[in-house]
Amino acid sequence: MITVTEATASAGALRRLSEAGVSIWLDDLSRRRIESGNLAELIETRNVVGVTTNPSIFQVAIGSGAGYEEQLADLATRGVTVDEAVRMMTTADVRAAADVLRGVYDATGGRDGRVSIEVDPRLAHDTRATIAEARQLAWLVDRPNVMIKIPATKAGLPAITEVIGAGISVNVTLIFSLERYREVMDAYLAGLEKAQAAGLDLAGIHSVASFFVSRVDSEIDKRLTLLGTDDALALKGKAALANARLAYEAYENVFAGDRFTALAGARANPQRPLWASTGVKDPAFRDTLYVEELVAPGTVNTMPEATLNAAADHGDVQGDTVTGGYAQARADLGAVERLGISYDEVVQQLEQEGVAKFEVAWQDLLDAVTKSLDSKGVDGE
Repeated sequence: MITVTEATASAGALRRLSEAGVSIWLDDLSRRRIESGNLAELIETRNVVGVTTNPSIFQVAIGSGAGYEEQLADLATRGVTVDEAVRMMTTADVRAAADVLRGVYDATGGRDGRVSIEVDPRLAHDTRATIAEARQLAWLVDRPNVMIKIPATKAGLPAITEVIGAGISVNVTLIFSLERYREVMDAYLAGLEKAQAAGLDLAGIHSVASFFVSRVDSEIDKRLTLLGTDDALALKGKAALANARLAYEAYENVFAGDRFTALAGARANPQRPLWASTGVKDPAFRDTLYVEELVAPGTVNTMPEATLNAAADHGDVQGDTVTGGYAQARADLGAVERLGISYDEVVQQLEQEGVAKFEVAWQDLLDAVTKSLDSKGVDGE
């Protein structure tokens, strides 16, 4: 439990982050977190106004079995498939978390109070199946504050348009490149136009675009270290922030443009940038780096609990640290390119690895649940 002293200490940095226009979301979920009251406590004491999940998070939560024993026994008795069992458990957790966050959702007019759940990562390159899965997940969770996560693969782009066009709020995930981010924003606007043509109320449709941060530094810094020159080493820890800042510049340009302005007249919401993968991987960096250096209005920062606690404990939030840095960001990425490190190659690799990692986590989850169902079935005989 968070003590009164800790809650008071956290109020400063996290309050300043919220006041600067950054929505703080928690990048974690488990049944124990919900049932213990911890999620509600984080909303009260840590300024948390949303939750994101992914296959890796569910693999850790459900793979442990903690809190899922009774439901697993019931599912085993019913003889359901492992895929159905996993979806029943994950959607139950997201539904319960959405209920905990419903007050935030109502208070912010649907802007926050959101809980995200991802389509099956094995469908990342199948547009039609992604659309069908997104509709099914929205139906299963059956809460207005759910967001369906769709990966920003080439096949995911038309799926984003179709799902937004159906009036379902979307969290676009696994964005690494500026080019792909522009395509994501275009897909969102096309979806809004489709929804408008269908007579849907655009005010009820929300979206975030999850731009991944720390993985960019991990890959580029590894290459900089191999080069080993003074110029190369001086660029460590700069590429990810530069990439994210230029993404925000692109966001500003698109959502100040004529195309969105026309939609805004019909009460459409901008698709907010969401900083994902904000846990620092390199111990040489400040553990709050991707919080303090990505402060900008109209953004979301989804943090693992360790990063959230670090920001609460010793975060140094001094207002906007993004919008004045576009020229330096271009200079930093240009310097990386001049050293022979291909930006396009890195971001393409990261997208492929991101999808693959979630597929592995999903398979590990399926394997763990299969083992649990088999065990419950044997015990029940």
